[in-house]
Amino acid sequence: MKLFVIVLSIAAAGLPARAQMATHADPIEVEPVLEVPSEDYRTGWVQIGAFSVLADTPADGAHEIHAVFIDKPALETYLRDGAFAEGTKIVKEVWGARTEDLTTGRASYADTLKGRFVMVADPDGKLGAGPRFGDGWGWAFFPGEETRITDTESYRDGCLACHEPARDQGLIYLQGYPALRR
Repeated sequence: MKLFVIVLSIAAAGLPARAQMATHADPIEVEPVLEVPSEDYRTGWVQIGAFSVLADTPADGAHEIHAVFIDKPALETYLRDGAFAEGTKIVKEVWGARTEDLTTGRASYADTLKGRFVMVADPDGKLGAGPRFGDGWGWAFFPGEETRITDTESYRDGCLACHEPARDQGLIYLQGYPALRR
């Protein structure tokens, strides 16, 4: 089956990415299927949505910005079938935000890349069997600019708690992605 790639920034309801980022003393080289895509998805793919995660004091603006991109063939498949095809890759970019008063008003924008979460659709369990695979997905977090070394030892410990509230949506917060609306 053709590998479809989606790059998304997925925000977990009520939990900023800092609460989701697992930290590890020992870096782990991730399975190749979970690596951050090498192609420039920011300029070559469709942005399907974004989340703003407010600072502890909302008047301070956003603490983080999560940008969301999707490979056009994967988007078309999802819109046609209503499901992510095996191998569909989702990446949640987590950006530290900067907030300032501009002529349009108080505004927050992406400043420093904190890291990326990667999910790969694996509905039949064919892509991986290790601790970063389960519930129909492969899961990993990559700090900063890293693309192959993950902090995630187990998706159950590092990812699932934040995605559990979206279980009825396939563990994805679909409401934040206008381009996925059918």
